[in-house]
Amino acid sequence: MTHAKAALIVGAGDATGGAIARRFAREGFVACPVRRNAESLAPLVAEIEKAGGAARPFGADARIEEDVVRVVDTIEAEVGPIEVCVFNIGANVRFGVTETTARVYRKVWEMAAFAGFLSGREAARVMAPRGRGTIIFTGATASLRGGSGFSAFAGAKFALRALAQSMARELGPKGLHVAHTIIDGAIDTAFIRDNFPERYALKDRGGILDPDAIADAYWTLHCQQRSAWTHELDLRPWLETF
Repeated sequence: MTHAKAALIVGAGDATGGAIARRFAREGFVACPVRRNAESLAPLVAEIEKAGGAARPFGADARIEEDVVRVVDTIEAEVGPIEVCVFNIGANVRFGVTETTARVYRKVWEMAAFAGFLSGREAARVMAPRGRGTIIFTGATASLRGGSGFSAFAGAKFALRALAQSMARELGPKGLHVAHTIIDGAIDTAFIRDNFPERYALKDRGGILDPDAIADAYWTLHCQQRSAWTHELDLRPWLETF
């Protein structure tokens, strides 16, 4: 096994997850981004390597226990100790409650809650014996309150927040920093640009969340001294109502 430090990012898309991977790679970590299709990570890996960083992509379904165990074990054996684990799967869908099928509800829960449990559990399994490590769960407005059309999403995000709280209380005394973030607002993504142009027009005014700014906040969480750990951090644009 090498002596490199690894940062595991589960759900490394083109926006927030990718920005987090780039941020930790810039700090000398080997970024280990995870998506269901590893080939889709090629642009992110190329960008990290072009900037002088290191990355190793993984294709895995975070809802499948064997996949998550395999990824964690492979990183530990072939890359280095996982010092940071970020769970960043969204699963944001909107359906009226009577139009929400059992399949949709179950899938959203699997993606946003169950996959978070598997990722957090496996990270804790390898971190706890070392007495150090940071685990960050990405939450949303729906982590705090349900909304019309968001019964599945809010239910899953509430569950993820409860998981983070339980893990923080259990693992903090063992030296692990567990944090949960509330991302309250639109993020600068192609989805927002293409589907919500009026919201995207606020970008020049700092009215939507910059993925690089979110990544900076995650890096700050990791760097905190244990006498003043943040468990829950909310991030929103200055003009967001809350």
